[in-house]
Amino acid sequence: MPKYKYIADEIRKKIMAGQFKSNDRIPFEKELCAHYGASKMTVKRAMDMLVSEGLIIKRRGSGTFVKDLSKDEMENILLSVQQQQAAAYHPSEKTTSKILKFAVIYAPEIAQKKLNLDASQFVYDISRIKYTNDQPYAVEYLYMPVEKIPGLEMSYIVGSIYEYVEDVLKRKITSIHRTVTVRKATLMEAKHLELSENDPVAIVTQTGYLSCGQSFEFSVSVYRYDNFSADFVLSRD
Repeated sequence: MPKYKYIADEIRKKIMAGQFKSNDRIPFEKELCAHYGASKMTVKRAMDMLVSEGLIIKRRGSGTFVKDLSKDEMENILLSVQQQQAAAYHPSEKTTSKILKFAVIYAPEIAQKKLNLDASQFVYDISRIKYTNDQPYAVEYLYMPVEKIPGLEMSYIVGSIYEYVEDVLKRKITSIHRTVTVRKATLMEAKHLELSENDPVAIVTQTGYLSCGQSFEFSVSVYRYDNFSADFVLSRD
């Protein structure tokens, strides 16, 4: 994991745990450089990452502070980060993916609706099983417009598609709209997740947006009931 992401993850965890509360000042970059043994550029990149997520805010002449977020805003941010960086919260665990499907197809109706496409446009049609320490924890189905995310290759699908979008294509992901529900596992899901049919599963449906305001991803992820959690920081209005 790049060091700037590690630093961002550590600070994010402290915010989630309440060690840094709303309106608290984050240590100055010089202090963070010394604490993490990192360069000023690395710390700045970590801070910029948290700013882009909406967790912290920089005040000219005063420093960097935890943003005064509403309960709903905090929930949305933390749910988004949880899935994007599951591996970052468990750095000692090995996360991998098994690709079930990777194809380019005309946008189906659901992709047209969720990604604002028409029937003549192409999307990546991807299905994969995600593993932690070789144990399956989620089955993910997703569509991404080829025009907006060009050049996607198998090596990135096995790893992190978001890293490809941000680090290779240099396109900034700014928001994730997500819905979490529960239901019973289908026979196919139970097989992939090593569950019994009708065991409960968590369903995470999301649409991702770039800084330009365009949607770039629609996905449905099915999680094992015993390997899914959502961390929240709740505050009174």
